[in-house]
Amino acid sequence: MDYPNDQAPGAPVRSGIPEHGRIPKYYAVKARIDRLVRELGEGRPIPTERDLAEEYGVARETVRQALRELVLEGRLRRRGRGTVVAGPKLEQPLSLASYTEGVRRQGRTPGRTLVTLDRFPCPEPLAAETGLRRGEPVWHLERVLLADDERVGLESTYVAVARVPRLDTDFDPDSSFYGYLKGLGISFGDADERIETVLATPREALLIGTPPALPMLLIHRVSRDTEGRPLERVRSLYRGDRFSFTTHLRG
Repeated sequence: MDYPNDQAPGAPVRSGIPEHGRIPKYYAVKARIDRLVRELGEGRPIPTERDLAEEYGVARETVRQALRELVLEGRLRRRGRGTVVAGPKLEQPLSLASYTEGVRRQGRTPGRTLVTLDRFPCPEPLAAETGLRRGEPVWHLERVLLADDERVGLESTYVAVARVPRLDTDFDPDSSFYGYLKGLGISFGDADERIETVLATPREALLIGTPPALPMLLIHRVSRDTEGRPLERVRSLYRGDRFSFTTHLRG
């Protein structure tokens, strides 16, 4: 098989063209729009569906399908009634580091908007997953995640009230929860983490400000302190068009 000499590392082999050489018409249009996106640069508007359809000699529905995929992939984003070139995805490290640290490392400003902070008796499923005692008081902290004031995710944290009894009075919901724990002298030891792709529920999509059909990256994390005691259970939902995750592996 022949590959282009300028094949970019990580790019689809042969630009996604099947061996039989036949590709859907929308995909050919998508490839041409993608080249246009690279030429325009972040924040620049792209031509209208009508103009693109006339330029490429295809139906508007063909252009619409190509644009829809580029939006889902995070190459484009909607702005009002138009479409503009999106910026690079945020890279979040898969490590025991806070969301704040990961966003700041890329020159962006992290933020959070409080959705709810309440307490209730630990239910059996949460107790079984974390090692907490069934019925003991736990906090539930839910916040929308922001990057430069753009809503990019939703985070739910469960933690025993006994570990952070003054969470409702001493904690700034717009700040780093990990930083708050560090200030209390609590250190992370290890964690179990699982990642999957999901679609947001209608409530989640409304809070994050995305269409329900937009793919999401869901991270489940159960953390323990340096003595192996349960610390937190986190459910983090990230926009699939705005995030990628990185990690360093050793052999």
